[in-house]
Amino acid sequence: MRNQCAAALLGVALLAGGGAAAQSTPSKKAVVQRILALQQSEIEAFARSIVERPAAQMMHEAGLALQQQVAPEKREATGKAIEAEVRKYVDDAYPVARDRALKLAPSTVGAVLEAKMTEDELKALLAWLESPVNKKYQQVAVEVRKTFTEKLLAELPAVLDPKLQALDGRIRVILGVPPANASAASPPARPASK
Repeated sequence: MRNQCAAALLGVALLAGGGAAAQSTPSKKAVVQRILALQQSEIEAFARSIVERPAAQMMHEAGLALQQQVAPEKREATGKAIEAEVRKYVDDAYPVARDRALKLAPSTVGAVLEAKMTEDELKALLAWLESPVNKKYQQVAVEVRKTFTEKLLAELPAVLDPKLQALDGRIRVILGVPPANASAASPPARPASK
């Protein structure tokens, strides 16, 4: 939901203010800077997601390869070595991505906010971002997201598992691979909800 807040902020910036560019003033620039400062954690979280997304995909693919290509007695050690490399990548890449995102924000998000919104609109947005209601919403959003995720993850297997099994069967037919036995027919384990 935090990423949605940042996306909504950008969306508001793009939709606000008619076709004419709003005049820039030092006080308007200052309001934009305060808005960007309040959005810093969302910008950093977005940069982290950009860094972690390909690493998570690689971990998934490595996990599959680990099961198929590594001897059972070597899987744990190999898995730990892969996890260490992924952590090292994230630890190395995230600061670079974060710094770049924070550097780009004023000239991208800030520039759009400044160009598309009036100073009064920016002040209203700033008032909302600083408001107790928004701060409470951000706290409640964590619980809302957790509750929603748990409920969704609990309900989806009943709906998705038959579809995944059917997909597995169709892919096996296309590949000319024999049908999976009863124990292997179940879809891969899903990560536990947090």
